[in-house]
Amino acid sequence: MLIFVADADVSWEFSDLIEAIYSAPTYHLVFEGCLILFIVGLLFQHSFLPSKRRGGSGDRLSKAEEDQLIAEWQPEPLVSGDPADEALLASYQRCATSQVGRSVTYSDGRTLVNFATGNFLDFIGEARIRDRALASLRHYGVGSCGPRGFYGTMDVHLHLEEQLAKFYGCEEAVLYSYGFSTIASAIPSYAKRHDIIFADERCCFAIQQGLEASRSKIIRFRHNDTAHLEELLQRQAEHDRRDPKKARVTRKFIVVEGLYVNCGDICPLGELVKLKYKYKVRLFVEESASLGTLGATGRGICEEAGVSVQDVDLIAAGIENALATQGGFVVGTKYVVDHQRLSGLGYCFSASLPPMLAAAASEALTMVDEMRGERTARLKSVSDRLHQRLLAELDNLWSVEGAPMSPIKHLRLHRCTGENSLPALEAACAAAADAGLLLTVARYVAQDLGQPAQPSIRLSVNCNHSDSEIGSLLDFLKSYATGLAKK
Repeated sequence: MLIFVADADVSWEFSDLIEAIYSAPTYHLVFEGCLILFIVGLLFQHSFLPSKRRGGSGDRLSKAEEDQLIAEWQPEPLVSGDPADEALLASYQRCATSQVGRSVTYSDGRTLVNFATGNFLDFIGEARIRDRALASLRHYGVGSCGPRGFYGTMDVHLHLEEQLAKFYGCEEAVLYSYGFSTIASAIPSYAKRHDIIFADERCCFAIQQGLEASRSKIIRFRHNDTAHLEELLQRQAEHDRRDPKKARVTRKFIVVEGLYVNCGDICPLGELVKLKYKYKVRLFVEESASLGTLGATGRGICEEAGVSVQDVDLIAAGIENALATQGGFVVGTKYVVDHQRLSGLGYCFSASLPPMLAAAASEALTMVDEMRGERTARLKSVSDRLHQRLLAELDNLWSVEGAPMSPIKHLRLHRCTGENSLPALEAACAAAADAGLLLTVARYVAQDLGQPAQPSIRLSVNCNHSDSEIGSLLDFLKSYATGLAKK
């Protein structure tokens, strides 16, 4: 038997074909065999295509087919169901029965000295702020039930915006109803696809979300390393010179925090401003942790660094720390603010800040202005004393991260005391509660896009923390870490 091959001068006998099969590599035969079985399986697989019944439309499954599909369907879980996650969530269910001030009482009856929350200026429970909020509550009610552009604007909102602009020395301010959404909305309202953002690798999660939402090209520089940032800017400048047409339509931004929540460091704003003008980029600064805590009068990183606010293109901040209320704001030029009112998603599509909270923020800001930095200076003093004592008394047990005058400090166990793991630090916080101290472990979401941080205990200092309270904290940290080292 002969087999003729089209367009060829050769012919094969059937025996030659059998011999070629026997001489083929084993993996080749196995692959072809699996392929044949797969095709046969497809041919005999039950189909759930709509049946073409006589006289019917053919767009419905039979009852038997429906029952079979329902019986075979297995829903995917919405969450992993990891027991460790459930235990973690249970540990968060701490119910306070008092105001969360310098001390806080929980449902189990324990009153703890608070080293965990951002009440930096001890404004929670301040009589003036409380009375102003209550008066606003009686006059306006609780909420607004509408975004700012849809009948949600009230005179207290406009007054607070005017007050914020004056406080910072800027043309205008725009008020948001939620601190997290402020910078997360501000960044994508300006930076778009094909733009370039140079961001510090230790930026907070709110900034991370704003970067992701912008869909811009994100270039991260090493934390507070202006030399590395300039190297990246130079590289981009060289790329722009090779492609000037694209460079003309590509906007470039630098995004930093005034005081970094994830590490307690202060940004080198003066050097960043020099790079801004040298390489013609826009500079955004997030000040949720630096408002009220930095500067001679609490006006933030610009005042602390001796930089004019006009040198910063956009300043955003939450008012949920030092001002002890809720919401956020952006200050800048009229152009920057007006653009926020049109394209800031958190502004356009969220109900406006409840008027009583706006009134509370207004009163808190008035107090910061009237105090002329008295509580800010006290906060810096307490923070510095704590920092120096941590280094002097616990240097061989705990490592300390953060600037000396920063009210945020991160503690990590030294290797000699055991592994600096999340469970170990959680156990330390639980033991601290038994000692009358409220501590918390810094938490980061799994999808954090920045530089992952090592587990740490995040300390938050209050301007009215006494020397005895700080002494109690140091005594606990020393005894706990010493106990671990002996195991």
